[in-house]
Amino acid sequence: MKQALLVIDAQQELIDGNEKEESVFNKENLIKNINCAIEKALESEAMIIFIRDTDVANGEGAGFQIHQEIKIPSIAQIFDKKATNSFYGTPLLNFLMENQIGHLVMMGCKTEHCIDTAVRTATVNHFDVTLVGDGHSTTNSSILTSEQIINHHNKILHGHYNVDHFSMVRNTEEDLFKPTHNDYR
Repeated sequence: MKQALLVIDAQQELIDGNEKEESVFNKENLIKNINCAIEKALESEAMIIFIRDTDVANGEGAGFQIHQEIKIPSIAQIFDKKATNSFYGTPLLNFLMENQIGHLVMMGCKTEHCIDTAVRTATVNHFDVTLVGDGHSTTNSSILTSEQIINHHNKILHGHYNVDHFSMVRNTEEDLFKPTHNDYR
């Protein structure tokens, strides 16, 4: 089965924050884990896709770009989106289908918005998903801490399914590109 690493909204201003927004929770660990997953994707010959949100830094300048500490391979694809959903109004779904991708490893920002939506949309569109449990982050909300949001999503998205396809949550140190979905079918 062909695979892809999907890194969502790992952008400079979103991760580091700005004068109006705090940085995401545990950002140094997030960046380290994204770089580790990129290395694993390269070793596994998986495609690497970055999604950038045009709402970040008004879609321009250094703040809009993928975080400067993330090592972007020359083979990586980059798609821009205007919505929370990485599949909405982007060539992502067609690209994945044309390349016969069956398994997506996902990570990035923000947990309760773009990550949650991408995981759920992917399963509906016939992809198995591995969400990297220590590879997504967010900021505090008015009622929950970022850590509570992350833990909650890791719990509810582990085993989330849409009939034939579902999501598993695994951490960076695991063999992310050796899917375990068939063990549970």
